[in-house]
Amino acid sequence: MRGFVAPTDHQWYTFLRARPELTEVNFWRPGGLGFQALQPGEPFFFKLKGRYNAIGGFGLFARFARLPVWRAWQLFDAANGVATELALRDRLERLSGPGARLTLDHQIGCVAITEPLFFPPDEWVSTPSDWAPQIVSGRSYELSSGEGRVMWESCLERVADVREAPEWAVEALDTHRRGAPQIVRPRLGQASFRLAVLDAYGGACAVTTEHSLPVLDAAHIKPWAIGGKHELANGLPLRSDLHRLFDLGYVTVRSDHRFVVSPRLRDEYSNGRSYYSLEGREILLPPDPGSHPSPELLEWHGSEVFRAG
Repeated sequence: MRGFVAPTDHQWYTFLRARPELTEVNFWRPGGLGFQALQPGEPFFFKLKGRYNAIGGFGLFARFARLPVWRAWQLFDAANGVATELALRDRLERLSGPGARLTLDHQIGCVAITEPLFFPPDEWVSTPSDWAPQIVSGRSYELSSGEGRVMWESCLERVADVREAPEWAVEALDTHRRGAPQIVRPRLGQASFRLAVLDAYGGACAVTTEHSLPVLDAAHIKPWAIGGKHELANGLPLRSDLHRLFDLGYVTVRSDHRFVVSPRLRDEYSNGRSYYSLEGREILLPPDPGSHPSPELLEWHGSEVFRAG
């Protein structure tokens, strides 16, 4: 198993460490560079820059996406490590160099890290001894040997002392004590769930195949608030108006993947012609059958949420 050590801004670390309620964070990259160093579930380490020069925490890599600034803020909000969208743009401009002026459409790289753990300053972990000062983007380490193993073990030692450590970290500590490190399947957060759903369906609405990003949502088939999970099987990419109707039960998707519109939409609002034209349409499905919506959850939505008549 590999891990990735990334230079991290101290302000970003401080802001997010003060918000333990966040279950995922966005490690954004101003230039929009891609990220292929890790598989989902491998550890991502936050190395504090400059005079701090230490590992300030870690989490699990979940997803990568290139997103415009406005979308990164819409998805991650304060999990970007700043309080406002304007502050995010200001930070990006400062890091981009003197005189840089970025619009909200500027593309940045978004590395979604799930269930992060930030160490207090007196428990920071030493940076690997072979770390070179000129490293800008980060470096991969094998965690079963050498400096990578030392760093991994040191971080896991901190987990043992944390009262409410993330479940994955406790599991990783137990696995490490019994043998070689293993990849832990990451739990998707709200933002990485949305990224995963849109990626699986090629960035298109499952019903209309609309590709315009500003009007696309990732809908939970069973809402998170009542026990639905942030998993692909519980997700559908929908145009924002269809998402609203889906949540309210005026439309549904049957387990045979056919789109259905409730007659109550017409009865209650004397309208809905544009939606009834979609009645019976077979939805778009991901090429990977493992990413298809759960038939059981679709049946649940049809019986518990859909306004059949």
